[in-house]
Amino acid sequence: MTIVTDVADLQALAKRRVPKMFYEYADTGSWTQSTYHENEAALQRQKLRQRVARNIDNRSVTTTMIGEEVAMPVALAPVGLTGMQHADGEILAAQAAEEFGVPFTLSTMSICSIEDVAEHTKSPFWFQLYVMRDRGFSERLMQRAHTAGCSALVLTLDLQVLGQRHRDIKNGLSTPPKPGPAVLADLALKPRWCWQMLQTKRRQFGNIHGHVSGVDDMTSLAEWTNSQFDPTLDWSSVEWVKKHWDRKLILKGINDVEDAKIAADIGADAIVVSNHGGRQLDGALASYEVLGDIVDAVGDRIEVHFDGGIRSGQDIFKAVAMGARSTYIGRAFIYGLGANGKDGVTKVLEILHKELDVTMGLCGETDIAKAGRHNMVL
Repeated sequence: MTIVTDVADLQALAKRRVPKMFYEYADTGSWTQSTYHENEAALQRQKLRQRVARNIDNRSVTTTMIGEEVAMPVALAPVGLTGMQHADGEILAAQAAEEFGVPFTLSTMSICSIEDVAEHTKSPFWFQLYVMRDRGFSERLMQRAHTAGCSALVLTLDLQVLGQRHRDIKNGLSTPPKPGPAVLADLALKPRWCWQMLQTKRRQFGNIHGHVSGVDDMTSLAEWTNSQFDPTLDWSSVEWVKKHWDRKLILKGINDVEDAKIAADIGADAIVVSNHGGRQLDGALASYEVLGDIVDAVGDRIEVHFDGGIRSGQDIFKAVAMGARSTYIGRAFIYGLGANGKDGVTKVLEILHKELDVTMGLCGETDIAKAGRHNMVL
């Protein structure tokens, strides 16, 4: 029996239980993976100030994100193919997030559809949008998210063209897996995952399959998806989205001060400082390295969120102390999901909450809203 004390323990379990192509889809970056690894390293290099002899009773890590109360400064980030980490993965993760009191963000490239998640949850969740070449499809996606009660739209800006992810190519990533010798050998070692997948009908891109004319099998779906990421996406496209979405709008993929200023000018409700988890431009700065400058530039005009490398409650504390209102976890919750489904996601949230609470106390704070750069060695 594995004793789970941190996110890394769940990562090890997920690696054993999830087929290689899907585990590595979530756990690797583009090209040399330098930015992927640097996202974590930048947070690890940041040192905290330990304070003593302070009254740290009655601590609270509750806060708000775009006006919504959250149990801690964390949201579940959008992750494509979540339902291939564990059967019905998006539904299970959304339920875990809802019960814990943090937002869940559903990816456009999810396995469970918008309607699936809405049917199995009570609280509004967020929807992440990729603007496709087929603008009619994108508009229908927003309408479906609106009808499902999604309270925020997270518009991803940093995937106009797909970064090359070597492991996905080598693993022959596909949904569902194509039955080649290497894949069959790997699946033979993952009976638990296979059994779960046999129990569900959700094995395709739920937001796309059945919603695009001419896409009626997996081959045509893959071809359509690969051709749809839109290199013409620009700030006028953001204005187009705003015209079709009358609820909260969050812009994800901001990793430069000048882009942050434009995002603030355009009237979004929040930005997410992010480099797509190191899965797009390899060699880009780690998200944490640009967070402080972005907060200084626009933090008084727009809510600044942070994504990239969060693996512990200490990482959350560092991001908030640097000025982020809140953070997003992608790989961390994926490890929990792959390890043990809904219970695994809940375990991740519990671990992060405890680590955040203890770190905050040892830094001499009792309210996460009062964390700041005075808590760090700069």
